[in-house]
Amino acid sequence: MDQISTAASSILANYGMKFLLAVILLVVGLWVIKFILKLLEKNIQGKFERTLTGFLISITRAILMILLFISIASTIGLEVTSFVAVLGAASFAVGFALQGSLANFAGGVLLLIFRPFTAGDMIEVAGHKGKVMEIEILYTILISPDNKKIYLPNGNVATNSITNYSAVDKRRVDLNFGVGYDDDIQDVKRVLNEVVKAHELIMDEPAPTIRLAEHAGSSLNFDVKVFVKPADYWSVYYDLHEQVKEEFDKAGFNIPYPQMDIHFDEGVKK
Repeated sequence: MDQISTAASSILANYGMKFLLAVILLVVGLWVIKFILKLLEKNIQGKFERTLTGFLISITRAILMILLFISIASTIGLEVTSFVAVLGAASFAVGFALQGSLANFAGGVLLLIFRPFTAGDMIEVAGHKGKVMEIEILYTILISPDNKKIYLPNGNVATNSITNYSAVDKRRVDLNFGVGYDDDIQDVKRVLNEVVKAHELIMDEPAPTIRLAEHAGSSLNFDVKVFVKPADYWSVYYDLHEQVKEEFDKAGFNIPYPQMDIHFDEGVKK
């Protein structure tokens, strides 16, 4: 009886001490995790997109909690080797089943870290054009010019060429206008210059370019290249088309139409 009592006391003391150490480890571990997360949030706040900041904090918390659980289990005396093996196998299986989503997730992380565009930018990617509404972990959401919401998988976005129309503070408008061969070149350039200089949204620097660009089949084609703010692109684009037509009409320039000269050889018998 005394032996049983002694063994029970020994087991109780042994496991009691382990349980006490586990409780202490739990309390201290939770405090350390809380401290690490606050320190992490303080250091990355404002450096990345809000979505990525929240995700990094969440994934760090999950990893630290798993490590704490394994440490507590080991302290109590539980076998953790098999648990780690099962966890690894489960992670592999889940990763294989969700490989498409993981590719989108990886693409989302890359987009949020390197930031080739941000919310509010006008971009073109993977055959779609629109204003960036939001960058999520799995999808980038665009609003198209005709007001459609487009969800693009981040995996496709990250691996395609991206055109960001809002990345710089100026954008060039390229236009082409044709007149007849009988019209005076210098008069045409003068009228085009007057139209360009009169438009208040067109920048003086870089200077506009107005040059004869092509001797086409039935017209002389002039290139007009002007710089504007990105937000003014379409206003200037449409304004110049309308205003140039009006000024060409006032100046009496010929608007060329496709034409073909046909010559008959009178020496050919029917």
